[in-house]
Amino acid sequence: MNDMALTFPPELLKRQAVIHVRQSTQSQVMTNLESQRRQYDLVEKARGYGFVGIDVIDDDLGVSANGCQARPGFERLVAMLCSGAIGAVFCLEVSRLARNGRDWHHMLELCGLIDARVVDHDGVYDPRHPNDWLLWGMKGSISEFELGVLRTRMVEAARAKARRGELRYTPPVGYLWDRDTGVMFDPDRCIQEVVRQIFCRFRELGSARQVLLAMSGEGIHFPRPSDGIRLTSFEW
Repeated sequence: MNDMALTFPPELLKRQAVIHVRQSTQSQVMTNLESQRRQYDLVEKARGYGFVGIDVIDDDLGVSANGCQARPGFERLVAMLCSGAIGAVFCLEVSRLARNGRDWHHMLELCGLIDARVVDHDGVYDPRHPNDWLLWGMKGSISEFELGVLRTRMVEAARAKARRGELRYTPPVGYLWDRDTGVMFDPDRCIQEVVRQIFCRFRELGSARQVLLAMSGEGIHFPRPSDGIRLTSFEW
């Protein structure tokens, strides 16, 4: 057994190591590929510590950890902790596990109950030890505070732009922002036609669901950005 494996008791190495992979937004998933790569590389780190059974949970890619959205990956992680199947949770930064105190301390308590460790780039944490508990708790509080500060800065920046008349949001599919005229139809006639059909059907049927069922039944398709972000090319 190598020196890294000595960090964990043999009974923990018989359990599963879980690699928790998460990024907050779909934009990060599409563009921050190095962060993804570093997180998936934690599999090798877990093997270096001596774990054989390794499970990668990446169901939360593109989902914020602020507690306002459902996180199937985090829920699966909690279920595995409750079953006592986990020996260690690996993550690039512990702040990626949760950005709100409720989820954070719940995870901390579960790890302490089953004697599981949490591993990030700073080291290995044992929630049963008071110093590790204190350090992990402080990291959680700092992470939650940091999220609040970032949110406040973004809101204030948007308000400042709005006061100057410079606030711009990306318009929905079918519309474009023009510097001179403001919001305008996409020049593509096919896209214009399907957007007009949606509004006409809604006036007739009075329900978004009925519009969806009617257009789906007639095989009328709606465009979406090919890459999921930029409104430059579409798939129908």
